[in-house]
Amino acid sequence: MDNILEVHNLVTAYQGKKGYIKAVDGVSFDVKRGETICIVGESGSGKSVTSMSIMRLVEFENGEILDGEIRYNQENLLHKSDEEMRQIRGSEISMIFQEPLTALNPVFTIGKQVTEAILFHHKMSKKKAMERAEELVRLVGISDPAARLKQYPHELSGGMRQRIMIAIALASEPKLLIADEPTTALDVTIEAQILELLRTLRRERNMSIMLITHDIGVAAEMADQIIIMYAGKIMEIAPTKDLFDQPLHPYSFGLLESVPKMDGERGVPLTSINGSIPSLHDVPKGCRFAPRCPFATEKCHQEEPPMEVKGNRQVACWHVDHLLEQNLLQNNSQKGGVTVDE
Repeated sequence: MDNILEVHNLVTAYQGKKGYIKAVDGVSFDVKRGETICIVGESGSGKSVTSMSIMRLVEFENGEILDGEIRYNQENLLHKSDEEMRQIRGSEISMIFQEPLTALNPVFTIGKQVTEAILFHHKMSKKKAMERAEELVRLVGISDPAARLKQYPHELSGGMRQRIMIAIALASEPKLLIADEPTTALDVTIEAQILELLRTLRRERNMSIMLITHDIGVAAEMADQIIIMYAGKIMEIAPTKDLFDQPLHPYSFGLLESVPKMDGERGVPLTSINGSIPSLHDVPKGCRFAPRCPFATEKCHQEEPPMEVKGNRQVACWHVDHLLEQNLLQNNSQKGGVTVDE
C-alpha cells in the first residue's frame, strides 16, 4: 500500500505572552491507503492539534504551523492557497469533530447543513442535493431520513448527531477521514455502533481513517497502526497487535497497564501513571516523559531521545534495549481489559 498522507517534522505553535508555545513539536508519521491509524494519548498530548494542522484549521484558532511538511497524495498542503484548501476539505479530506452539538449550527435544519456540504463540491440542483442528503443519512443508519432532515440539531440524540456529522463528512466521498474522538460523549452501545459504521465505510470505500482517541480500547478495536503521543511528541509507532503484545516505550507500557484487567483481583487499586502531563509553558528538558518514568536516568532528564526504528516500529527512548533485555516492558493483550482484533 502506498501512502495517502505523509507528515514530516510538523511543528504547530500558538502565540503566548512569552513567545510561541509548541503544541505539536516535530511529529512525523504516514497513513497508507485503506489503513486506519489511531493517535492515542492523554488530554494535552497534541492529538487534536495534529489533526487540525492537517486540515489547515489551526490558522483560524490563532495557531501557526512553523515547520514541517504535510503531503497529501505527494502534494504539500502547506503550499496550498486558502481557496485550494477549501476545495480539498470535504472532497479529499473530511473531519468528524469532537462534539457534534457544537460543530452543527443550531439555527439551521439538518437538511440545510448536509445539502450545503454537497452543493459546495458538486454542481446540482437543491432537489438533487436533498435526495443525496437522504441517501447519506440512510447510509449512516438513521431511519426516516426525510423527517430527520427537517429537524434541528437539538432535536436529535447524541448518537444521531454524530451520525449526521459522519454523513456530512462523507458528502463528497473523501479519501481520508479524520475522526477526532467521535465517540467521547456517547454511551457504550452507541459507541460500538459508530465504530462499526466507520469500519464498514472504510471497507466499502477503501477509505483511510485517522482516528484520534484517549481510549486505548477503541484503538485496539479499530487500528492497523497506533501512534502514542505525549506532550506534543510521538513516543512510539507500532502495529496494533505488536504494541499490545509488547510495548517498547515506558509510556505505552503505562497506558496499557492502566487498563482495568478482566481477571484482576477485587479491591486492588487500578494501576496509574504517577504525575500529570506537563504544561506546554514549561516543557521538561530531555525526554518529556522522564519526570513520570520509573526507569528514567540522568541522561533521560538531560537529553531528548531520537526516534529510532526497531523492526516494524519506531520508538523514542534511551533505554528500550536494556528494558527489553530485563523483561521490564511486558504486556499480554489477552489478559488485559481489551481484546485486539486480528
